[in-house]
Amino acid sequence: MLWAIAGVVTFGFLVAMEIVARHYGMPGPITSQAREVIFTPTSGPLLYAGLALMMVVLPWRQRFVSLGIAAGIDVVFFLVRWVADVKMMFGNGALWVILGYAFIAVTRRTGKERVLLLKGVGLGLLLVAGHKTGDTWLMITSETRPSVLDAYVATADHALGDPSWVMGRFVEATGPIGYHALHLVYGQLPLAAAVFALYQLRNVAREHRFPAHHLVRTFLAIGLVGPIVYMIFPVVGPVFAYGAEGGQWAAANLWPQTPLSTGAPQAFPFDEITPRNCMPSLHTAWATTLFIHTREGSRLLRNAGTFWLIGTLTATLGFGYHYGADLVAGVVFALTVEATMRAFARGWDRAGVTLVAYGSVVFTVLVVSYRYLPVEMARYPWVFGPALLLAMASVIYGYLWTTRLWNPQTAPVQQPEPQLVQV
Repeated sequence: MLWAIAGVVTFGFLVAMEIVARHYGMPGPITSQAREVIFTPTSGPLLYAGLALMMVVLPWRQRFVSLGIAAGIDVVFFLVRWVADVKMMFGNGALWVILGYAFIAVTRRTGKERVLLLKGVGLGLLLVAGHKTGDTWLMITSETRPSVLDAYVATADHALGDPSWVMGRFVEATGPIGYHALHLVYGQLPLAAAVFALYQLRNVAREHRFPAHHLVRTFLAIGLVGPIVYMIFPVVGPVFAYGAEGGQWAAANLWPQTPLSTGAPQAFPFDEITPRNCMPSLHTAWATTLFIHTREGSRLLRNAGTFWLIGTLTATLGFGYHYGADLVAGVVFALTVEATMRAFARGWDRAGVTLVAYGSVVFTVLVVSYRYLPVEMARYPWVFGPALLLAMASVIYGYLWTTRLWNPQTAPVQQPEPQLVQV
């Protein structure tokens, strides 16, 4: 019943996004995904990631067969496109196999087998739909928010010591090697998440059920809910608002050499192409979620989660895509969404309600402060800087305390030492 309700709500949301996108003359997520059944996909690797997630419900033999069929279909499409001299991209085969298993689940499966296979199909399709919904959100933000609030966040960022400017100069000093390494980490965050998600779901086919909570659920929730804040607080980032990437629309060419002067911030117009996708930093939120979930894995996975978190934070600041204030908000946002998903999976209790409410309040206070108190924050950095970090730390502590309450670590029972019996 819960899966049915979630499916209806998700489909309704996708239809709403489709209608809004069509209003602005753009294809919505449903149209974009439906076109990829025949036409050249725009997200080939993502389609195969969706296929991989779907295949967690299949035994190993069917996985190899499914992958082979998907690759064979893509070879046919590849040859047709090569003859027709059109844009080349793979992925149609993966989508065909996913839809094929949806047909098999409805017509050839019954009972728990049908439910499990439909869950796998839904998870694979939802991964792709979530990505396309995010793209639609970004286009909507650039179309509907002609002015940006970067001056407010940049001014508030003085309280944190202008970390984007500092990291921007650091990345420049590392040269092309450091730049390309960070770009690889930043761009392959979805791949890292997909690999760990497959690790989390490795026993689904054997146990015939999904775990109550896993990484993909939080990733999708962050991607669907986060862009709503973009509409409320449109920000493009320092490399666009104050750097060379902004072109004629940039307020000044200051990043990363010269920090923004403290003054009365004002909104200013920007182009209709650049997404307003900075507040909060969803890359930070996703990397934080990946870090949290890898704590449950092996030492190698824990180290990988730590590496991706540090690399993502460095890249988001060093490339000028975000301000430090975005990252603080992103961490709080991630922990709040993760707590919500965990509480929903295990059942709401007082601790869960308290944590989600507290995280929501802190996140709201942060965003409101960036908008209405940036001058004061820049004027008294030794007050507001520690206050921002303490607010974030309080949510981290609340999350750790609540999750330990939910999952107490039982200490191993010590065996009594054998007593020597004297005869």
